[in-house]
Amino acid sequence: MNALTLRGIVAEELGSLRLHAIGKCGGLGELRKTCWTRELPGFGTRHYASGRKVYVVQARMEGRTRTVTIGNAKVLSRAQAMDVARRVLLRAQTGENPAEERKRLRKVPSYRDFLTTYWERVSPKWKPSTLYTHRYYKRKYLDRAFEGLFLDEIEERYVQEWFNRITNTGGPGAANRCGEILRAMFNKAEQWGVRPEGSNPCLYIRKNKGRKCERFLSDQEFKRIGEVLDRHRKAFPLHCAAISLLILTGCRKSEITCLKWGEVRGRRLLLTDSKTGPRTVWLAEAAATILHALPRREKQSYVFWNPATQRPITDIGNLWSKLRDEAGLPGVRIHDLRHSFASHAAAHSETLPMIGKLLGHADVRTTTRYAHLDDGHVIEAARRIGDQIEQNMSGSYSLSRNTKYDSGPLL
Repeated sequence: MNALTLRGIVAEELGSLRLHAIGKCGGLGELRKTCWTRELPGFGTRHYASGRKVYVVQARMEGRTRTVTIGNAKVLSRAQAMDVARRVLLRAQTGENPAEERKRLRKVPSYRDFLTTYWERVSPKWKPSTLYTHRYYKRKYLDRAFEGLFLDEIEERYVQEWFNRITNTGGPGAANRCGEILRAMFNKAEQWGVRPEGSNPCLYIRKNKGRKCERFLSDQEFKRIGEVLDRHRKAFPLHCAAISLLILTGCRKSEITCLKWGEVRGRRLLLTDSKTGPRTVWLAEAAATILHALPRREKQSYVFWNPATQRPITDIGNLWSKLRDEAGLPGVRIHDLRHSFASHAAAHSETLPMIGKLLGHADVRTTTRYAHLDDGHVIEAARRIGDQIEQNMSGSYSLSRNTKYDSGPLL
């Protein structure tokens, strides 16, 4: 520390008093006399021959005594100057150095610069589908989110305003997804030492409630889908085969449309790159039969390969819209086939951990959405108990028989 550092501390403390000027303090060549106070060692009043009077503070830092001016006595009262001196001496004793703080602040990047750095370092690890989605949200909502702000200047109130703005313009889902991207970015900022630990401004931003889009197909609805698939199987053999596998396995759409022959091993699929990482999908006999009936093309690794486009068939959505309308199932999404697979597993008394394993859930909490589908035995037990109580109440037995209430009047 030096005198310049001490002047910086004084300037900060004067700023807390909201004084815009401290007055001229005179040149160093003028005759002067300094009177030090006993109330606060290190605080004094300097008198000049011209009659000018200023307040000064003297502190010992790094083995040397430093003296700096606080301000002109015409601008500051003695009480104000002493209060500033007291805080300056305390900060000097604790070794605070504003020069180091300014140096640290100069190293903090702007939001825009850090977003670029974060994207360059983290995005190569994302899956192609994740990268495609995140690029869209970055371009639309993240690039100009906090213009002109440095990373350490972004507070929770700024994030909340930004989150509300996206909710109103882009929808609750878009706001939730952007919020997760921003939260992850600030977590990395803490890990990389750009922001202090626990300072993530997204920490207490509450996500929007998501819409429940679960739709479970009944046995009759599955029958109608099967009939429609049979009618279109000749015209769209690969598309219908892919949709049939989605129904029979509960896989995600990308896990089937991007399936490779190297991942097909008899009665199982050894998926190397699913949403939750590598996993095994066991096939029912019907699903295995569909796969084994598909043609294999030389030097082509994808199972569902379209020779016309020279790409995997990822456009099954158009055919699915046609199939569901013919089957009288408007609004049913392809992903609802996955929910329906889980609902049938629960109907056959499969446990939640088993359902999660069948669907490839990495977290068992994801499977809890199907918990209400596994209550058949509980409902049956409740029915039996209720029937027994009803029989006792309406028969020759009283619900309060052989209890203490039989001996006295009812209240």
